[in-house]
Amino acid sequence: QGKYTFADGLEYEDKEWHYCDGYDRRFYAEICSGLKPAGISQLTNLDPPRKIPKGCYDCGDGFYNPETRVIVDYKLRFLRNADDEEHEWITRTCRKAWDETSEHKPKP
Repeated sequence: QGKYTFADGLEYEDKEWHYCDGYDRRFYAEICSGLKPAGISQLTNLDPPRKIPKGCYDCGDGFYNPETRVIVDYKLRFLRNADDEEHEWITRTCRKAWDETSEHKPKP
């Protein structure tokens, strides 16, 4: 019994949970305050987003350095070492400190 409330105020619902279900991709802050105009959309629930240290990823509970495979919290204090599975998930999924351009390759 009881309830769980996330740090941003979102309350977990055990039944009929619709947040981040694949159909509605808004952040909780956008659900509460509305979407921003085109061209200045939010990258994270925190707006403006945290600045990620060079060469690192924001993995949700801190920053990950793929060279050292160390995760530190947002105050840069050691949290843990990433195993192979977490390393792969972070480098495939999480927001990184750098931008990459991609080319459109037309179908032959």
